[in-house]
Amino acid sequence: MSARFRIVDLRTDPENPQELFVASARSPEEAARLAIGEVLVRSGQRKDLRCRVYFQQEGQPTTMVRLYRRVEDRP
Repeated sequence: MSARFRIVDLRTDPENPQELFVASARSPEEAARLAIGEVLVRSGQRKDLRCRVYFQQEGQPTTMVRLYRRVEDRP
């Protein structure tokens, strides 16, 4: 499974987030790791939200997942 990914980086400025693009990855988590250098998970608290990842498989609608900081990485 390979898709194009758009990562909306919410780490610094949620009002004006930076958008990053990854041409190919096997999962949204891998795309985020390649783009922002963090290992993230799909569940967490709102305060730990790090990015939104938009992706589209060929012939499918666009999908979005929210990725959060891992429990191990939280202060």
